[in-house]
Amino acid sequence: MITTSKAIVLRCIDYQESSRIITALSAEHGKIALLAKGVKKPKNKLAGVIEIGNILDVVYYYKPSRGVQTLSEASISYQSLSFRSDFKKASILFATLELITQLVHEDEENPELYPFLEKFIIWLGNEVNISPSIFAYVQIRLASLIGFGLVNGCSEESETVFLNISSGTLNDQPDSELSYKLSPTQAGFVIQALQSRQKGIFDIEFTSGELKQLIHHFDVYFKYHIEGYKERRSDAIFEQLMQEQ
Repeated sequence: MITTSKAIVLRCIDYQESSRIITALSAEHGKIALLAKGVKKPKNKLAGVIEIGNILDVVYYYKPSRGVQTLSEASISYQSLSFRSDFKKASILFATLELITQLVHEDEENPELYPFLEKFIIWLGNEVNISPSIFAYVQIRLASLIGFGLVNGCSEESETVFLNISSGTLNDQPDSELSYKLSPTQAGFVIQALQSRQKGIFDIEFTSGELKQLIHHFDVYFKYHIEGYKERRSDAIFEQLMQEQ
């Protein structure tokens, strides 16, 4: 079946001498693998189009029984050159795309995920002031979109907040050994992220190590709820970004 769709490039690997296999999040079929034949040749019509983070208009031949679909056409719908020149943006982008690659199964339908990622990439590419805490916010939103979002069980009077990994709740008491006590800044950030989607949340200032610790807590949360979840290869770059703050 010939399919026309929007798609976001999550990652690329070389295939044979001149081709690449692209992992993409498509609006039509979720996460899929696409074979771009001859894309590494300088005169190929797809050269320069297939880059990580690009939002594309694609045409591909889709067969449900086939693990890799054949890409026929692709053109750039959105591309930000700032992802090449801005270390902060690139770090957040690559960490986000790698996280989504792990969270989403092949051909898994999730009508909310593609619009979220497309809107996020465009916003990130155009935004001027970038905070590393954006990635912690992405972790919170993706957990919700994938189906195991955090639930805030704290009252406004709660002075102590625990992130309970097994139950996926915020509460004023731990419910197991796998519960993390959050700092006031961490708790305020998570609660605000759950309650609203205003970018003012990125004005919250973390002290040294707080953001890194919070991101680690969320990674533990993903590992607990997703079988086979692995550490991101992009973490080394992202950790350098946090050290520069």
